Amino acid sequence: MPAILELIRELAIFEKEPDAVVVTVDDLERDGFGQSPLFHTFIAEVEGVVVGMALYYYRYSTWKGKTIHLEDLVVKEAMRGSGLGSALYKEVIAQGQHEKVRRIEWNVLDWNTPAIDFYLKSGAKVFDDWRVAQMDEKGINDFLSKL
Repeated sequence: MPAILELIRELAIFEKEPDAVVVTVDDLERDGFGQSPLFHTFIAEVEGVVVGMALYYYRYSTWKGKTIHLEDLVVKEAMRGSGLGSALYKEVIAQGQHEKVRRIEWNVLDWNTPAIDFYLKSGAKVFDDWRVAQMDEKGINDFLSKL
């Protein structure tokens, strides 16, 4: 999990949010390997070193049933363009097919045109009319304190 956390931090820097990562190795170990794992990962290794990962989890859609959410797919900067990202992506898609999910979904930043182009070329749809909504820990506490 230390290698996974390193990749998560590298992705946060790439996404211009270097201080946003608060998850710890202990969190990842507890949440990924407990009695009911909250996520699963595929990793890419080169000569025994983890250089990429795809982290996903199962969701449930009221319209579709069982789905997969691909939370992060990241390859170390020095290994980008090597095909490892495509291989990880393929594993997640194959996992979805194996598990008979009806949808696989993920988010992509609107400025990440290489990723958007890759996803479109693979047959994915990138929606312009849906917005991501979320509430952070402060928002949760503020909302509940007003009730």
